[in-house]
Amino acid sequence: MIGIWALGAYLAVILLWTTLLKRSVGEAMIIGFLAVLPFTGAAAAQVGWASLYSAVTDEIVYATMAFVFMGYLLDKTGVLDKLIDLLNSMIGGVKGGPAWVSTVASAGLGGVVHNQAAIAATVGSVTIPWMEKSKLDKPAAATLVAGNAGMGITFPFSASMFVLVGSATVGPLLDVNDLVLPLLVGGLWCFLHRLVVTWLLVRRSGMTPLDPAHRLAVRTAFGQGWATLLLFVVVAVPLILTSGAIASALSDWTGGDVAKSLSVIVWIPVVLIITGALLGWKLLPRNGRAWWDLLQSSAPRFGVVGITVVFAFAGANALAATGLPKQMTALLGQMNLPLWLLAILIGLIVIAVAAPLSATATMAAVGTVGVATLVAAGVPATTAAVAVLVFSSCEAAVPPGGAPLYVACGIADVNPIKTFSRLLTHYALPLLGIGVLIILGILPI
Repeated sequence: MIGIWALGAYLAVILLWTTLLKRSVGEAMIIGFLAVLPFTGAAAAQVGWASLYSAVTDEIVYATMAFVFMGYLLDKTGVLDKLIDLLNSMIGGVKGGPAWVSTVASAGLGGVVHNQAAIAATVGSVTIPWMEKSKLDKPAAATLVAGNAGMGITFPFSASMFVLVGSATVGPLLDVNDLVLPLLVGGLWCFLHRLVVTWLLVRRSGMTPLDPAHRLAVRTAFGQGWATLLLFVVVAVPLILTSGAIASALSDWTGGDVAKSLSVIVWIPVVLIITGALLGWKLLPRNGRAWWDLLQSSAPRFGVVGITVVFAFAGANALAATGLPKQMTALLGQMNLPLWLLAILIGLIVIAVAAPLSATATMAAVGTVGVATLVAAGVPATTAAVAVLVFSSCEAAVPPGGAPLYVACGIADVNPIKTFSRLLTHYALPLLGIGVLIILGILPI
């Protein structure tokens, strides 16, 4: 059971580094990776180098960086602001309009940006003040924004998804292209849950329709921001080309497998960056110096995400080298649990780990093992992966909560403790239920 001991040490080091020492998750992933190597014995140096080299050379790491830059570019060029203005003009005038805008905008950005803290900051900075003006109490507004930010994990193509399918444990079980559409459907189930929660919060509040002075006229907003809807159109292009009848026809024409030749995870951020650049052309730098300043200002995001993803991959690879997946699967198999109980147990483990860690770190620590265990129990790999990602999206919904919670509470100027009970009952427990129902096949994907 050396692998299980290695996992315990890995989690303990990461938790100590992030919660007690208050250091960054990137540093924690490096220390966690190093902590696993002694458990591989005399081959520690060889395993460490192989794990790190595999992580650094994986195309998923480069795709993740492209997605990071894409989100930064869309933010800096004002494309995201136009999208929110468009949504606000369309539904901001109904009762609870700002709350509905917050939820729909979070889902839209979740399908493009994927960074939960960025979603909470972008949407929260605009909609939290509007929700307060519409008479929704501050804790409820912060709860709504933090809970909605989790949709960045349950839509393709988040860093958590890449860590999961790029790991040595799950990689042989699942191709990334096979996960895209099931995860999209799983994300829509989570979006439906958010709409129900929004309806409940609006119904129980004294919210009134938003004053027209705080939103653009539909014609004006549509005239300024209709083109932002192209972001969702261009995402579909690589998906259509690599799936269904079109993929079959192209494969027959070219004589090769288009789905394997055309990497979805590489081309989607590329087409989004091009589209975002065209949409925000007027705000793009006009000379080399300005472009250099733009790239420099984006560097901190690359540093944090890049280090986290690379060493999450490396740590997961090192854990796999200890035999952890087989050992954990055997241990849970010996319990002879019915599938529904096994699903709940794995869900609770993932959610508990996601509380102090980011969703990306959670995938590296226990997500891969959870998928392997469910597959061993007869669950299809895509189904298991979608469910585990749904579980991990509780990053901000369980005390002590992640960055999205503190971003939302900071904007609302509210004590995070006041949001804990509603986050648990409105988000964490329902998401646990959604993941379990997906595993059992009751919610189809």
